[in-house]
Amino acid sequence: ISTTVPKAMASSLWDNRSISFLGCATQLFFFAFMLGAEICLLTVMAYDRYVAICQPLHYRTLLGTRACAHMAAAAWASGFLNALLHTANTFSLPLCQGNAVGQFFCEVPQILKLSCSHSHYLREVGLIVVSTFPFLGCFVFVLVSYVGIFRAVLKISSQQGRHKTFSTCLPHLFVVSLVISTALFVYLKHPSISSPTLDLVVSVLYSVVPPAVNPLIYSLRNQELKDALRKMITG
Repeated sequence: ISTTVPKAMASSLWDNRSISFLGCATQLFFFAFMLGAEICLLTVMAYDRYVAICQPLHYRTLLGTRACAHMAAAAWASGFLNALLHTANTFSLPLCQGNAVGQFFCEVPQILKLSCSHSHYLREVGLIVVSTFPFLGCFVFVLVSYVGIFRAVLKISSQQGRHKTFSTCLPHLFVVSLVISTALFVYLKHPSISSPTLDLVVSVLYSVVPPAVNPLIYSLRNQELKDALRKMITG
């Protein structure tokens, strides 16, 4: 959200929607970097919850400090490689269909519309298709993890325990589903079903909404943070 919204707000406030070529490339790189890393980290979170609920006695062994550091490093490295490939390939395209990006931030599908090279266009489309398979794999892994979690939770006799688990896991599953489904729709949809309004709405759903609700979903569910927030408001 820090790579898209500040520039969009500045453009709206100062009524200046221009962005330099280098600025556009930088924004695209960091956006793809953060998006790829976020999807990987959401997958790691699903695995963390699966182990905590379904294999609690092995939690310290499977998710020790070293394992967490390796998974976090793998998530950031995957995001970096994804961003580097897409940014380098996209901005190597010859652009001859104008210089107006039909979106509030620099996005690969919108930049592809400006390309006039059919072979380069197909190369980037092929790269997009190939790069979606790991993200689909992440989504399938998350779903399988939650199937195991829900099966374990339904065996819990305590209604309070079931409620606590569902209230923790369902928001995470919602964020994962929203990010991956809308991102795949943006990058894989056929150009014939594209429209400015639809592109804007779907892009907001996967680029702005999930990171905006993350503090509400995760941080404000922590009792200590709730108490601190209550003390700050009441003085």
